Amino acid sequence: MPAPQEDNQIFINMTITVGGTNRVWAYLQLMRPANVITAWADILAGVAASGFITTFYEEVEQGVILSNFLPLGYLLIATSCLYSGGVVLNDAFDASLDALERPERPIPSGRASHQGAFLVGGSLLCVGILFACLVSLSSAILAASTAIAAVLYDAFGKHHPFLGPLNMGVCRGANLLLGVSIVSGMVSNYWFLALIPITYIAAITNLSRGEVTGGSTANSVISMVLMSTVFVAILGLGLLKYSLLAVLPFALLLAIRVFVPLVKVLKEPSAAQIQLAVRACVLSMIVLNATLSTSFAGLPYGLLVLLLLPISIKLAEVFAVT
Repeated sequence: MPAPQEDNQIFINMTITVGGTNRVWAYLQLMRPANVITAWADILAGVAASGFITTFYEEVEQGVILSNFLPLGYLLIATSCLYSGGVVLNDAFDASLDALERPERPIPSGRASHQGAFLVGGSLLCVGILFACLVSLSSAILAASTAIAAVLYDAFGKHHPFLGPLNMGVCRGANLLLGVSIVSGMVSNYWFLALIPITYIAAITNLSRGEVTGGSTANSVISMVLMSTVFVAILGLGLLKYSLLAVLPFALLLAIRVFVPLVKVLKEPSAAQIQLAVRACVLSMIVLNATLSTSFAGLPYGLLVLLLLPISIKLAEVFAVT
């Protein structure tokens, strides 16, 4: 069943008549730009946990120009390439299945080549690792681990009912720690933060199994339980960091964006409802990361991360999220 954004995609494809441009647009669709913005939020949340932002505030107050702000740029480029490479390879591995279930996708429709998708996806992963190397050894290791986990998921993991969601969660957990690695010594202090996106993404991945043919109530309940665990974790973290009051508005927004569509899926686990729920949950990764950011770096920084949400939502009107 086509994704809700398909009408927009068809219109855009019809308006692009130059063959080369259409090919480039097809690869952009494979990269899922709206989702890439959520990966930026992972990095920004990790950077907040590392203490880097607190140091930045202090140096600005002292009139010092922060000369080492480049690592943040390198990490944002790295995560963009890692995420894009992973999802392009996902479509490449799924080409034969998409030919049956989603023939409008770039590869089965012929707008992007199967071989080209493997080449682009693999190249993006390599570039992502290279940019992470410019930050630290810890960053390089985490980027390489993320790339390996992404390929394992694309090729094998997604076909397993338990390991698939866990595998995808590990990709996002490692991405959060990639942000923490901007201060390499802090990764060992905050490794446990990865458990939050691991659980969150596992819930989404579990739910997404019903995007084409519909799901089951039991599957929806599992995702609901996992999401509830995430909420307990972020509220507990806010309490531990003495920032619960600042965290609460973000947590409330996240609850509305996540649990409202999940309740609808519980009532009607159809493919259409599941697609809408998955889309909402994926984009709400930004709200989750804004919540985590607020716990570590305060309300202004959390609001800054939250500003990525309207950008991602706007891109999702043009590019498919799932």
